[in-house]
Amino acid sequence: MKITGYRELVTQHDWGRVVGDVNGVSVGTRTDFHVLILTTDEGYEGVSVGASPLVDLDRVFPAVEGEDPRSVTALYDRMLSRVFKSGHAGGVFATIGALDHALWDLKAKMAEEPLWRMLGGRSRYVPGYASGLEFGLSDDEVEALYGRFAAAGFSQAKVKGGLDVEDDVRRLLLVRDVLAKNSSQPALMFDANESWHRSQAVRHVRRIEAEIDLSWVEEPVRRWDAKGLAAVRKGIAAGVASGENLTGLEQYRPLLDADALDVVQFNGGWGITHALRVAAAAQLNDLPVSPIGFTASVAHATTVMPNHLTTEVQDLGQPLGVQIDQTVGEGGILLGDMAGAGIVVDEAAIAQLSRTPGWGTTGGPHVRPTRAGLRLVPEEPTVPGGSGLVGA
Repeated sequence: MKITGYRELVTQHDWGRVVGDVNGVSVGTRTDFHVLILTTDEGYEGVSVGASPLVDLDRVFPAVEGEDPRSVTALYDRMLSRVFKSGHAGGVFATIGALDHALWDLKAKMAEEPLWRMLGGRSRYVPGYASGLEFGLSDDEVEALYGRFAAAGFSQAKVKGGLDVEDDVRRLLLVRDVLAKNSSQPALMFDANESWHRSQAVRHVRRIEAEIDLSWVEEPVRRWDAKGLAAVRKGIAAGVASGENLTGLEQYRPLLDADALDVVQFNGGWGITHALRVAAAAQLNDLPVSPIGFTASVAHATTVMPNHLTTEVQDLGQPLGVQIDQTVGEGGILLGDMAGAGIVVDEAAIAQLSRTPGWGTTGGPHVRPTRAGLRLVPEEPTVPGGSGLVGA
């Protein structure tokens, strides 16, 4: 069997709400999702779905073209070698990850097994936590959103914030009360999305901890600031989590060497091979792992990670024109029995979609604000779709 080509589609996910974080929120309720379909000379097709745009796909694809898709891990390294001189950071790493997801889907389909089973998983259940990307919502909207997560059995949740500690405490207490129907001690996490400098992070989190028991604080300072993350870790009671924006196993080394992390994260869109390698590196350091983002494919890989802690679940629905053989319930993800990753794409439905800007704007959460990390007092961010935005 040989890989012969690919098709690239763009669909959207309708969240039913604006989504974002301290850096900004989406325009409207829909955001782009990217679909990649690998084709073979024997009719099998491998599918990947992710939130990140596919960059330089024409440049990376030749690394796998004409190859046997069953050689997944070797092909992953071949893709990294293909972009050796220019590097694999940013969107290129998302492209490699998308191809890797599609290759694993192909391999499991050829084996006629669900991906979690082919990888060696024993259980189809993936424990998770609710993460509604709710920064741009009013308190009433946050309560309703996490009420839906609570109805799906969740007793763990992550709240976005970082501008105003009073807002952050109030929101965390609100979410804790909502999840109390499932646990007398819900697990609460807090995500600052790299919006602080190190001493600011310690002060802010300590004020939160005066009222709330935090499991971890996520990305309190810049992703590469090993000394800063270590300093924050020593200054607070909560754990420190980071790693979602690291594009390559080598970028974890300074953070692990500095003993800067309590929870090692990886982006769900960066590929199964990457996820497995990060999990192994974390296990060597006796640390748990937790994937973030859209985890439809990588959820299968967590079933074989002995140090998997919990997986981010951002919504109860699925992208438009995409059906995934898994359900959200019992406080996590229940993987199905369909061969491969269980992703079915309605290409005709996607072709008819009318797309909206989503967060692909100059004011969305993927653009770092000018004063991020430099605020001494809370500031009202100027972002599109910011009605109800907390932080003043």
